[in-house]
Amino acid sequence: MATASPAAVHHAELPGVTLAWEEHGRGPRPLVLVHGFTGSRDDFADVVGDLADLGRLVLVDQRGHGGSSNPGTGYGFDQLVADLRGFFDAAGIARADLLGHSLGGMVTLRFALTHPERVASLLLVDTSARSVPPVSTALSRMLEAVRGHGMRRLVAGVETMTLAGEDLDIARIEGEDRFRDRARAKLEVMDPAAFLALAPALSDHPPVTGRLGEIRCPTTVIVGERDLPFLPTSEELARGIAGAELVRIPGAGHSPQKSGRAAWVAAVRAHVRRARLG
Repeated sequence: MATASPAAVHHAELPGVTLAWEEHGRGPRPLVLVHGFTGSRDDFADVVGDLADLGRLVLVDQRGHGGSSNPGTGYGFDQLVADLRGFFDAAGIARADLLGHSLGGMVTLRFALTHPERVASLLLVDTSARSVPPVSTALSRMLEAVRGHGMRRLVAGVETMTLAGEDLDIARIEGEDRFRDRARAKLEVMDPAAFLALAPALSDHPPVTGRLGEIRCPTTVIVGERDLPFLPTSEELARGIAGAELVRIPGAGHSPQKSGRAAWVAAVRAHVRRARLG
């Protein structure tokens, strides 16, 4: 598959936060990709080359993640939506095809509801209009570690964690050293306040299921067929949004752009081409 050339990193100066972003290619209507919790624009780095011929491709780091600043506050859905609006303005994006993964999907869904005039089409990847399952015992231990030690314990744990499930699949694709290096790099720069606020928020936030009928733009819902917590929420999204298409990625888990890359790329390309013909 195609490999993208390194891109210059830009910075959008917004009230109280600086967002890092990069772009590839040119075109009148960009495809904007928004990553999930603990992620960064690196989550999409390996598929940039596969999507490059679609035109302008924009990858942005949410506050407290990746190359964006760590303000220590503002980690609620309303602020993350406001950040995305400010980013659109700063990057000169009037209207875009918008893709959100996991937490990023929750943000982009709310952005589409709040600013429908800015969203030409929507791709919702392994995400939900409602809270996901409760905080697990393992995540509770991670929260305690971050409260006591910042991100240091989680960073150190990357070296010794046992790889299983989708993590093992991705490590086999990328190589184990690269997989661990990428996981470590994202945790090293993450704002501890973001982890402490967003981890429990994912499991306890007001739903927007009752507003799904307000989405009028072309929408594709993508989910890995092995992402069991998000299969029912993805089906709910597809039922609730008029005309939405549901695409299950065979063999993939929560990050199908990595564990089911070819099928994920095909679904994204098909969506963008269909949406731009309308």
